[in-house]
This record gives sequence, C-alpha cells and structure tokens, in this order.
Amino acid sequence: MSNIKCLVTGGAGFIGSHLVEKLLQQNYSVHVLDNLSTGQKSNVNLFNSNNDYRFFNFDIRDRNNFANLDKDYTYIFHLAGLADIVPSIEKPTEYFDTNATGTLNIVEFAKNIKCLKKVVYAASSSCYGIPSFFPTKETDLIKPEYPYALSKYIGEELLMHWSKIYKIPTISLRLFNVYGPRSRTSGAYGAVFGVFLAQKLNNKPFTIVGDGNQTRDFTFVSDVADAFISASHSNINNEVFNVGSGNHYSINYLTDLLGGKKTYIPKRPGEPDCTFADISKIKNLIGWQPKITIEDGVQVMLDHINDWSNAPLWDNNSIMKATETWFKFLS
Repeated sequence: MSNIKCLVTGGAGFIGSHLVEKLLQQNYSVHVLDNLSTGQKSNVNLFNSNNDYRFFNFDIRDRNNFANLDKDYTYIFHLAGLADIVPSIEKPTEYFDTNATGTLNIVEFAKNIKCLKKVVYAASSSCYGIPSFFPTKETDLIKPEYPYALSKYIGEELLMHWSKIYKIPTISLRLFNVYGPRSRTSGAYGAVFGVFLAQKLNNKPFTIVGDGNQTRDFTFVSDVADAFISASHSNINNEVFNVGSGNHYSINYLTDLLGGKKTYIPKRPGEPDCTFADISKIKNLIGWQPKITIEDGVQVMLDHINDWSNAPLWDNNSIMKATETWFKFLS
C-alpha cells in the first residue's frame, strides 16, 4: 500500500477516471468519491483489482458523509460537479448545491488534514463568458453567461478564499474543451465529440451549430490529467491556471478530421466564437505543457469510436428541441 494517498472527487467521470489511472500507475493510493449521477462505474471497474484503489459512492453535497473519510490524504483532486449549460438554466439550485456548496464541503474537510500538500480544483474556462481577447489570460475579465459557469466560478472563489484564510495549499485549473476516450455521450445538447462520433457511426451528417467557423481550444484528456498531477507536485499555492492545447481549431476543421458530410443549424446565443487559452503561466510556473495535437487526438477518438455505439443520436431537430430553453433565456 502506497504511503501517498490521494482523494479524487468525481473519479468515475471522464477526466477523473483518466487522472485516477495515472495516479495508480505512479503507485499512489487512490480513493475515489463519486455519486455516479454523471460518472460511470464502468470507467473505473478496471481498477478494482488494484489494492491501492478504493471506491466510495459519495455525494459531496452531504457534509455528514465526510466524517467517514480518512484524514491523511496527501493530495485532493476535486473534479466532482455538474456540467452542461441548458440543465443549469433549468435547475440552477441543483448546480449551485453541487458546484458551489459541494466545493465548500471539500475545503472545509481539507482544513483538518495536517499532512495535506495540495487541493487541485477543476475549474471551467466558461468563467470568461464571451472573451474579448485571445489567447485569453487568467487576468482577463470574468463574466459568466449562465448558472453552470457561475457556480463553477463560485467554487473557485471559495477555494481561493479558504486557501488565503485557512492556509490550505490550493491550485485551480481552468479547463478548456477537454476531449478524449470516456468523454460523456449524453447531456442536454450533447458534448460535441459524443454527438459527432455517434452521427458518424450511424452514417449521419455532422450537425454543426452556426457556420462552423467558430473555434475551440480542444485539449486532450491525458494532457489535462498530467496538468493536475504537475499542479499537485508544484510549490505554487493559491493560484489559478489555464489548461489548454496552445492552439484553437474550427468546428469545420474538426469535422474534416473526422470525415463525413455536414449540416448546419442556427447559432446559439451565449456561446463564444472562440475559446483559446493563454497557457504561458502554467508553462512558466509549473512546467506543464500539452503533448497531444488535435490531429493525433482525433485519431485516438476514431480508434475508440465503438465506445459511442450506444450514444444518443442527435440530429438537427433533436438538438434544436433540446436547446429551446437556451434560446428562451439567452437570446
């Protein structure tokens, strides 16, 4: 049993499961907390035979649950949370309870761990709203456009404030458009790769929102997992860092790489034309940088395309119907 013990909230989720895998490969003891509301037990079942791995069906919103946890964690990686824009508009209280109050419970728990070296938080680049400057720096204007973005940013602010007042060693990572194997196949409007891969499997055209010239900073999941580990090992505290690919790519280019026909539907309000992270800060202070190009990452996704065989098949009509709330509140 390793003497370095890690706690990973949301460890059965997309990013969390990749992080757990890397931590176990480095011979750490890993405890995963996940209520499986969005995470999948299948993402972590391959770790069941590892003596350094334990899974807890755990809701971070219930502060009483924390009394049953160990008090000797070296690192806490906080990735548990609710994502998606439309559901956050429909159920803002649920998002606040999970992303804000849940994070409060984590930092309250962390206050009492004497051997703790770092809490690393999965923040969201959605806090920038519709940015005015590219690449976007950590010091640029914060202007969340919807409850999901706000609740994640409040979680980050809680983390930073508790770090300052209670001397908890923390780092917040603002993640840009993470993709890779095990990414979600569901959601109110579907994660873009899940939508496209399901459409490709069913020989349907790719449904592109807007003209497809909008660009995204697609960041491969293994690079993101490495960023969490690098941040935990650093001597930097109470800082925020962007985590991106170092470039940005149009949705049209993405579908060109995937290969297939395209169809277009109207642009959604509240979505930026570009996301592009300035990652010079994390490169300079922590020494992390991305390794996987968009071309190599998309090929990995195509190599795993059968993972999306049971994904919901979204077409023009279903995507438009699923975003009626989006248009109602943000137009």
